[in-house]
Amino acid sequence: MPFPPDFFEQAALVVARDLLGACLVSTVGSERTVGVVVETEAYGGAEDPASHAATRTGETHRNRAMFGRAGVAYVYRSYGVHWCLNVVTGLVGDPQAVLLRGIEPLVGEGVMHRRRGGREPLAAGPGRLSEALGITADLYGHDLSQAPLVLTSGWQIADTGVGVSGRVGVSAAANWPNRFYVRGSTGVSRPGAVMNLEESEPE
Repeated sequence: MPFPPDFFEQAALVVARDLLGACLVSTVGSERTVGVVVETEAYGGAEDPASHAATRTGETHRNRAMFGRAGVAYVYRSYGVHWCLNVVTGLVGDPQAVLLRGIEPLVGEGVMHRRRGGREPLAAGPGRLSEALGITADLYGHDLSQAPLVLTSGWQIADTGVGVSGRVGVSAAANWPNRFYVRGSTGVSRPGAVMNLEESEPE
């Protein structure tokens, strides 16, 4: 089922948690691949030093999608190598996004294996996820309610099954508890240490 129209207009931290269990459906290249979202990271706007839209950066050609309407794809290349898929959240002009860090494959594992050159894990980690589903810059600004890349509701994950940790691969605000993952899932890139949200507030 599609998400309600205002689902993605919420804060990135809320959407990141609630996207666990959602389905990501790709028909890129007319090949259907589907995975369940099991790992996410939330990035705020000006107040988040790790965000591409932090105060020091502002709006640029690269991050302009973050300043637009929610529910579209913000795709960027990490370290000049890997494509990363983010979902824009929040209201227009309040740039926020959720990085999709890992999925558990449901459909089209053969296609994912071919795209990944037989390498494992298939889609644990943002670069692997994008490669497995055929995601590139061609999907920048794409409406994620439309083919060839659709994000739909799936399964609800109980709080007891969710791990929370600091973010991966960032130097600024790495300790913020903005990373959410499904405990025990093979699609999680780094299980990490669970943090207590009440004891670990953003600086």
